[in-house]
Amino acid sequence: MPDTDRPAGTDRQDDDGRAALRADCGSCFALCCVALTLTRSADFAVDKASGTPCRNLRDDFRCGIHSRLRTEGFPGCTVYDCFGAGQKVSVEIFGGRDWRAAPETKQQMFEVFPVVRQLHELLWYLTEAAGLAPARSLRGEIRRTLEATEALTRLDATALSELDVAAHRGEVAVLLGRVSELVRATAPGRRKRSHRGGDLMGARLRKADLRGADLRGAYLIAADLGGADLRMADLIGADFRDADLSGADLTGALFLTQAQVNAARGSGTTRLPPSLARPAHWTP
Repeated sequence: MPDTDRPAGTDRQDDDGRAALRADCGSCFALCCVALTLTRSADFAVDKASGTPCRNLRDDFRCGIHSRLRTEGFPGCTVYDCFGAGQKVSVEIFGGRDWRAAPETKQQMFEVFPVVRQLHELLWYLTEAAGLAPARSLRGEIRRTLEATEALTRLDATALSELDVAAHRGEVAVLLGRVSELVRATAPGRRKRSHRGGDLMGARLRKADLRGADLRGAYLIAADLGGADLRMADLIGADFRDADLSGADLTGALFLTQAQVNAARGSGTTRLPPSLARPAHWTP
């Protein structure tokens, strides 16, 4: 479950059309705790194969150490976000039949879950893109792509398990790139150098003016972004693990997700988009 001070799926601005893309762990059969592979690291205290339930999973599909995940060596669990794929697969695609009561569904359910998760992530980005004024010239194409992606999430389990989601993701990425260019072109100041996919691990970027910067896929692990201005920066896929966002301004940042925010460090002065919640582990 996401490590925020408000339960996933509630109390954020769900009038942006993304309510169904927020995790509702109470309506899921703990798919992220079973279907995913975990590798022993700073994020996870143990190795776990796909299809094997986490040792901390209870019979009621709840986490036995949820309030202690970070101190018990599972900070990666507090960062993960399924974008609502868990409840989609559990309740809609498999009709509420859980993998314990109906073990014959197990393999296919675990195959379908990561596919739907990727589709829901794309829906998150596309829904945001549809509301960006500078990209109004692309609004028709965005809407058609959004509807096509939604249609894919309504396929049956067999079709979803056979879907080439990587190909669809690639097509959507091109469109989102065009959206990004239109929005970032409106950022004040001279054009920023692209840091797409760049290695900025541990970079000292305190109070940097990064408005309109292309940080897509950048490695910002442990970077100092305290007080930085990230408005209109493209942050899709950027790795913010242990990055310091204290006092940073991320309002209007492009394609930022709750998982990225959860992975970072922040404070009460960090400014977030209204669609995202302040993580509970951040300082006041």
